[in-house]
Amino acid sequence: MKKMNKQFVPAIFTVPITFKSNHFCFVPLAPKVAVEDYEAVMSSLESLKGIFGKYSDWPKKSLTLNENITDLEQHEAEFDGRLAFAYSVFNSSSTLCLGSIYIGPSQSSEFNCDVFYWIRDSHNHLETDLKNEIKKWLRDFWPFKKIAYPGRDISWEDWESILGAVDL
Repeated sequence: MKKMNKQFVPAIFTVPITFKSNHFCFVPLAPKVAVEDYEAVMSSLESLKGIFGKYSDWPKKSLTLNENITDLEQHEAEFDGRLAFAYSVFNSSSTLCLGSIYIGPSQSSEFNCDVFYWIRDSHNHLETDLKNEIKKWLRDFWPFKKIAYPGRDISWEDWESILGAVDL
């Protein structure tokens, strides 16, 4: 992913801190959820390969909790700086981390933002519900009009074409 160095939401926009639906609760991805997030990631290693594209090596099998905390510190800093917004997805009672959502400036001028998300293997039966909730949440509470879902609504091959086959 390209390096983010500027805010991509209007200064007057109030960034949602949490969101709750029938199945899910979204909270900022930060060190305070590191243990829960790490467990979710490690429970779904193989299915997470390629979630950010074929050039991504995340998550590595050797990922440690401390490395995960460092990653979450980076997500928190980006969130606080309004550079990108990552959320941890919990079940509706906030007792189990189910996955994550990543909202960042688009790598393409055709879109306002790129969105990536995943759900742990044990709850993949809720993936369509998560996708629908994310799309509704972004439509209802965020200022974006043109949202890209690389690897989801746009195949990786088409995404590479859109980007002009630049390194992802």
